[in-house]
Parts: sequence; structure tokens; C-alpha cells
Amino acid sequence: MAAGRGILFKNGRIGLGASDRGPDAVYAEDGKIAAIGASRELELQLTGRDYETADWDGAYVLPGLVDSHMHLGMQGVKLAALDFSDVTSKEDMLRLIRERAERTPAGEWILGLNWNENAFSPALPPLIDELDEAAGDRPAYLTRTCFHAFLANSEAFRRAGVTANTPDPESGAFGRDASGGLNGWVYEEASKMLEIVQPEPDYETKKEAIRRACRHALSLGLTAAHTEDLRYLGSLETMLRIHRELREEGLRFRSHQLVFHTFLDEAERLGLKAGDGDEWLRIGAAKIFSDGAIGGRTALLNAPYSDAPETKGMAIHPLDRLKAITSRARSLGFPIAVHAIGDGAADMTLSAMEAYPLQGVSELPDRFIHAQVLDEKLVRRMGRLQMIADIQPRFVPSDFPWVMERVGPSRTEYLYAWKKLISAGIVCAGGSDAPIEPLNPLLGLHAAVTRRRPDSPNPRDGYLPDERLSTEEAVRLFTEGSALAAAESHERGSIAEGRAADFTVLDRDLSGDPENMLGARALMTVVNGEVAYRA
Repeated sequence: MAAGRGILFKNGRIGLGASDRGPDAVYAEDGKIAAIGASRELELQLTGRDYETADWDGAYVLPGLVDSHMHLGMQGVKLAALDFSDVTSKEDMLRLIRERAERTPAGEWILGLNWNENAFSPALPPLIDELDEAAGDRPAYLTRTCFHAFLANSEAFRRAGVTANTPDPESGAFGRDASGGLNGWVYEEASKMLEIVQPEPDYETKKEAIRRACRHALSLGLTAAHTEDLRYLGSLETMLRIHRELREEGLRFRSHQLVFHTFLDEAERLGLKAGDGDEWLRIGAAKIFSDGAIGGRTALLNAPYSDAPETKGMAIHPLDRLKAITSRARSLGFPIAVHAIGDGAADMTLSAMEAYPLQGVSELPDRFIHAQVLDEKLVRRMGRLQMIADIQPRFVPSDFPWVMERVGPSRTEYLYAWKKLISAGIVCAGGSDAPIEPLNPLLGLHAAVTRRRPDSPNPRDGYLPDERLSTEEAVRLFTEGSALAAAESHERGSIAEGRAADFTVLDRDLSGDPENMLGARALMTVVNGEVAYRA
């Protein structure tokens, strides 16, 4: 073991299904694992050395869990915003808006997020007249759980200068009623007109949102996150400054930062490329949207929606534009990470990657985000490109069964088909897409293993159960998978000598009955050999 002051973590149960006969201690120095063994043996080896001790008190220790796809900035906003995640009716949603309006000064915006009309009975959200009544003279702008569709009231449209005569933008739309008037719905890129007239949060507000989200993540056992925040933070310089200041203030949380493609010019000006950074923050792939979401029928399908045959969804960029963005990213040393949900978007995304291969551009892999509607040919193409699939297990309990009505029976074989992806040799990384889904990784693990809602009355239930993962496979999504997605498998993702001393310490073993995951909680989160959170 190298010289220097370190820390001995002892009396733990290390790994899934750990027994009392296995190693129970780890000695860390300079943020790395220097030795693994029995507590007593390591204490003898460290005789005469100056080191600290942290007692795990018999808790269960996993490699540090990492969320491979979320948004720290918007998660921080969610933690302080009007949140409709648990709302199950239009009436309850309107009640929350009225309550917020009573506490909101006249003329100020009411912002909310995470409503999902598919959880309502009937499955209808409030529309413009109802929003006008609930919000009064305050502009209201409400983000759907998918973050690809929105609701606005008349005052919000007025401030944005949007009327019934405003044409739809190329990659978006305004909802209309039977007479052609605005009905409150806003889709995809049309949202920009309503967002640019909202007050811009100042620097301290943005910094507090990131701080709030990082602390929340640590309390859930997460040691790091792959995040895309530039659309909220506004610039790479702001993002880098916030994370530097938070580290200087003592926050210990790692981040892998995707670069939204419209910020590539700034990255070029700053001389940044994928892989740049340090052990706390690294620059990742260029983020691109190829389509929307199934819930709002803006995910691009190859054939029409089964429950809405008049539409196939919406491409955010035509193929030639998608190829141009990919080419630009390659020229600056970036892989691409593409949001592609529908099989039509998957086809376009793979065509762009095939036209501009990654080889020789970056050590980081290309990333295929969500991959919810696929087919056998698309999976074979993904395998040939050796890309990472960023999957979100929690989407299954949120999206089923209504998603099967959207896509129809002919497209269910490769619907959220994680097992098929892994069997095809495609590395999968696990994330939450928070704030769209809860950030808690234990809920993601439960969904990966069971493919059902936590409150399901029958534990044997599960949507498309052949796609269930084993507990070991599920944990790998948030450990080895996330490390491979960041080209960091030589640094993190496992508990081994020389790897980063990042640990998620839980109050119970996750192997065996999946219900253990729902009741588990993080007792300690260790990042870089430091206790970053203690319950």
C-alpha cells in the first residue's frame, strides 16, 4: 500500500449477496482503493500508519451507483417547483394550480412539471379555459412528464405573442380546437416561444438548483451522474464555474457533462472536446434530439400510431440536418448521444452514425438514448456500431400499459427490450431521466428486475416479462454500464484495487426478493474516498 494518509472502511458486506466470510474492509488513499480484505488483517497492515476509520456497521456495500442519463439543473428546479408527479386527476391538477396562484404575486409566472394525463381517468388534461380559471391573471406554463409537450394558458400565450393565427414552427406545433383556436397544448420546438419570455434565472438560482440536485442524488446513494444541463444553465462557462465553485465549497459529486449540440461553437471557442476534464467533471458526447416522446405522440415511428393513425410522430431534425450536426460534432472531437425513442427516429439516428463513423474521433462511445421502440434489424445495426444504449428502467412502470395502445401489437416484441439488447452484445447503461422519473436508483433497479409498478398487487405481474433483468444485470446498468458509457471502466464501476473509492452503502442486500429494493435506503455515500453523505 502506498504511503500517505488514507481511510479504512471496515465491517461492511461487500458486493451483492455478500456473506460474512468475504472481505469486509477497504483501505483507500488519494481517492483510490489501495487494499481490500478483512478488517483485522488490514488494521494489522496499517499498524503505525496515520489513517482515519469509517465503520460500515454491517451495512451492504456496492460500487458507487451512477445515473447514466438525467438533468441535474431541472432536477434541482423540480425539487423547488410545482410538481404534478403524484397527481391522478385533472381536478387535482387544477386544485394545485389554484393553490399556487393564491401564493403567487399577480402577474408572476406559475411553472409546474411532470403532469401525465395517462394517469388520469378519463385520460384528459385541463385545457386553456380551465387553466385560465385556475391561474387567474398569472401566466401558467406546465411541462408534461416527457418534457416534449406542454400546457399554457391565455396569459402565457399573450406574453409570447402567440395567437390562433401564429404558424406552427418547423419542428413543433400549437394545439388547436375544432374551430382552429388555441387549446393550450404546445409541442416540441413550439415551446421556445413561451420559454424565451419567462424570467431568466440568475446565476445564484442556477447554482442552487445544481447544488440541490447533487445533494439529493448523494442522499439516494448516487456517486455521480451523466447530465445535460446547458439548455438550463445557458453556457459551458457557467456550467464549469458552478461545478468548480461547488467543489471548492466541499460538495463531493462527480458529473459527466453531455454538450447540447447548439453549444458546440462555444466548446470550439473554449478548446473543449469529449474526454476533457478531471476526476470530478468530464466533458461527454454532443447531445442531439431526434424525436419526441410516445406519451404526446411526438416520438417518430416508421408507421402511424395505432391509436392515432393520422400521425407518425415528429422528427426534430430532417435526416440531412441530423447528418450535418453529426459531422460537425465529429470534426470537433465529439461522439454523439442521440435521444431516439421511436423506430423511425432510431433509423434516422443510425443512418447519421453510419454516414459519419466515430472511429478515430474520440475514445468515448456514441450513445443511443432511450431506444424504446426497435426491431431486429435496428438492433443489429446498433451492435455493429458498438454504441452504448442509455436505458431508463423506470419508464416501464410509468408507460405501460397505455404505451401498447400507442404502438399496437405488431411493435411490442422490441418494446423497451433491454434483455434483447444485452443478448445482442450491446452495453446498456442505466439512468432515470430525472426529473422525468424519480432519481432514486433503487426504483430503477426494481423496475429493471420486475418490469411492473411498485404498488402492483401481484408480484408475478410484469409487462413483457421476458425482458426482465437479473439483479446482477440491473446493478451493472448503474455501475459497469455507466462507467463504459463514459469510457471510465478502468477507473470506476467495480470494487477493485486501483479503482476509485466510490461506494453506495445500503441498509440491506438487494439480491433475492426484489421487494428488498423498495424498502432499502442509502446509509452512506462515499465519493473519492470521502464520506459525501451519511444518513
